[in-house]
Amino acid sequence: MQQTSDITRHNATVLNYLQEGDIVEFNRGLYSHYGVYVGNEEIVHLAGEDEYDGLGDVNTGHLFSISGQRFNKAWVKKDSFWTVTSNSKAKINNKDNKRKPLPRHQIVANALSKIGHVGYNLIYSNCEHFANWCRYEVEKSEQVDNWLTGLALGAAGVLTVIGAAFLMPQAEKKEEEEAREQ
Repeated sequence: MQQTSDITRHNATVLNYLQEGDIVEFNRGLYSHYGVYVGNEEIVHLAGEDEYDGLGDVNTGHLFSISGQRFNKAWVKKDSFWTVTSNSKAKINNKDNKRKPLPRHQIVANALSKIGHVGYNLIYSNCEHFANWCRYEVEKSEQVDNWLTGLALGAAGVLTVIGAAFLMPQAEKKEEEEAREQ
């Protein structure tokens, strides 16, 4: 694990390079938290009441929704860069090379216009969706897309194994019947 002083130095360097409208990613270990830099060492982000990103005290009852229902456990707010970093490494992550970002002043205006907006859904409306909407006006989360792809591939693998386990005895039984008939 990196020393806190190393992380602080790293984050000070990142802060020095930040420009208004940049998406900032905060590595939390199992996941990343996202926000939009709006200047004056401040981040606008979708965050929870229990921690600065809504997942500090992970409660699975708050992660998923039923029928797309959004939870009121998180809202858009503006915090100091240093508050949001907590003890995690920050990096500039303007990652969407397929879309042209909005002008920086519009990205900041988008972020600020949502302060106080309540609602969180891990799959449809998380902090990464929010940050990408501010910058590109497209709600997208690569973390969710990657997780869902992994889940789908895992399910396909399980179904393949189950299918093979079911079909193998059927094929063997058919071969035995054909051998008896000869």
